[in-house]
Amino acid sequence: MISMTPIIYLLIFVAVLLLVEGLYLMVFGKSISLNKRVNRRLEMLEKGERRDAVLERLRKEATQHQRARSIPLYSILATKAQKANIAFTPKALIAIMVGATFIAFAALSVASSAGIYIRIALSIGMGVGGVYFWVHSKAKKRMKLCEEQLPDAVELMVRSLRVGHPLASAIQSVAREIPDPMGTEFGIIADEAAYGRNVADAISEMAERLDIQDLRFLAVAVSIQQSSGGNLAEVLDGLSKVIRSRFKLMRRVSAITAEPRWSGIFLSAFPVVIMVIIQVVSPHYYDQVKGTPAFIPMAIVVFVLLGANMLFMKIMTTIRV
Repeated sequence: MISMTPIIYLLIFVAVLLLVEGLYLMVFGKSISLNKRVNRRLEMLEKGERRDAVLERLRKEATQHQRARSIPLYSILATKAQKANIAFTPKALIAIMVGATFIAFAALSVASSAGIYIRIALSIGMGVGGVYFWVHSKAKKRMKLCEEQLPDAVELMVRSLRVGHPLASAIQSVAREIPDPMGTEFGIIADEAAYGRNVADAISEMAERLDIQDLRFLAVAVSIQQSSGGNLAEVLDGLSKVIRSRFKLMRRVSAITAEPRWSGIFLSAFPVVIMVIIQVVSPHYYDQVKGTPAFIPMAIVVFVLLGANMLFMKIMTTIRV
């Protein structure tokens, strides 16, 4: 007899992810999804919102998770949420975790005959783990887009500076022409500069918030030019070439390490997939050994070794550029 229990667990986990994504889009709109040509800041301005109100809202969203790192256990999620620029407040995100946990528990109670403690453990894993997985995927997508857009943003600044525009106007052109996420990030800098903040400080803060080394170089270049003078366009032109060359090198390294990375993923996932298939096809396969004293200790050893395998595979196939 085929067991549907693992499939039910998977479907409930997927439902939790879809619920969180749907709630996010419903509250903040489709402009938050990073797939539109017009960036979110421009869309908010086009709707008639005041420039200072837009700046205040975007700055709050950009820094709220960084300020919430002192919340117990939330610090694990705060860095990812900051890089993903999750518009939910930390309290709202925690509330969503709790709500997703209760929804998962209710779904498990209806669709599964597992014991109460197993349902509690699974619902916590699905609620908390589902939200963490969702935030992690958002952060990964956003950081990848930031790294891809940065060379274009710097080159656009170079072209603006070479035709005689001041630095503030060059940043404003990036805020207009580049889509999210860099369009809105540079838009925040442009608005802050308009209200009197030092541009180098604003870029440096963005670099620390996003944890992108190339942005730190940009902040240093702007700071040196402000204090010592010089041809900023030439400096940024060299920086853009370095960033683009580094990005090409990262792509090349990624292509070279693709085979060992996928081998590591296969070797790590294969035992888990086999275990799930066995549970689906023959749910009573382990009944004869479940009651033995060595079953639980050996199961723990197997999962520890599997975790160690995943860790070492990750270390062996990760190359820093």
